[in-house]
Amino acid sequence: MRAGTVRERIDGESRVGITPEGAFVLTTAGHEVLVEAGAGEPAGYPDDSYRAAGARIVADAAGVWEGCDLVVKVKEPVASEHPFLRPGCALFTFLHLAADRALTERLLESRCPSLAYELVRRPDGTLPLLAPMSQVAGRMAAEVGAQLLKHPGPGRGKLLGGIAGVPPGRAVIIGSGTVGTAAAHVLSALGARVTIMSRDLPRLGYLQELFGGLVATRVSTPDAVADEVAGADLAILGVLVPGAPAPKVLSRAMVRSMGPGAVIVDVSIDQGGAAETSRHTTHSNPIYVEEGVVHYCVSNIPGAVPRTSTQALTSATLPYVEAIANRGLEAALREDSALARSLSTWNGTLVRGPVAEAFGLPAAPNPFL
Repeated sequence: MRAGTVRERIDGESRVGITPEGAFVLTTAGHEVLVEAGAGEPAGYPDDSYRAAGARIVADAAGVWEGCDLVVKVKEPVASEHPFLRPGCALFTFLHLAADRALTERLLESRCPSLAYELVRRPDGTLPLLAPMSQVAGRMAAEVGAQLLKHPGPGRGKLLGGIAGVPPGRAVIIGSGTVGTAAAHVLSALGARVTIMSRDLPRLGYLQELFGGLVATRVSTPDAVADEVAGADLAILGVLVPGAPAPKVLSRAMVRSMGPGAVIVDVSIDQGGAAETSRHTTHSNPIYVEEGVVHYCVSNIPGAVPRTSTQALTSATLPYVEAIANRGLEAALREDSALARSLSTWNGTLVRGPVAEAFGLPAAPNPFL
């Protein structure tokens, strides 16, 4: 099989889908690996390291897309990449289709088989490809939130950890999964007063024990959320419904109640955002102020630490890439239900019900489950 990767086109995205180590594994198994020139350099992988691993460097993205049976990326294709999508080349990447109608329609029109990292799901419910990036995003969300509260900048000029005689800042985390847990580790270490909110009571019990009373937990209801965020210094939104749009857990009134100079970091923005006031931002233009509250809604937060993120992500994705290359796409999907659950479009048809519901499009059953 010919597998390849290209330079990411999203603002501030410096990760790469295949590392030289991954290229070596694939080429050693007899596959051909194509890499767009310069694709790995922002993550610390020069072209020569790919050549040494047996990969072929291709001058531009078009050459990779046209020459491969499988393209392995990090983020969803942007509009300039849409013309490259075609039936004979499968796409394996983060897709987040429920927040991107244009890409969804282009995948259907092109009949490109597409598989989403965020939907690879083991029988025990774990998300092995999403988890490492969620850890990075959660930790960075806490760091970014703490920084945005400082001056110079639009934050209220508050140190989250406080000092003797001055109370600490108050942080609310909505979502008790990997993002929320990682954020809580950082915020509690900083000395902030942290509350984690979720509808998953057993998970809240686990987190209460994990943090040994350093964080508070509370069942998430609209009234409880309104109560907790009123006057809070920082809100981190890490709500996930796999494959579906993020629910709006913060109303505009709730955002306003935080007060001027508070900060929201919406990690759920990949799926449309979890606050009514959330809209996409980029690494080059990361914040805006609405209702007096600073919003950070960058959809590729881990792209700011590409070396760490690339190593973590590709360690998780490589076994699935190997399976596809070694067995062929259809056989790999039949043999691994976790991989099969990632299938998003097949032969010009949606196989993701939540995406179909979000856009009013027809969907078909997943042929591999």
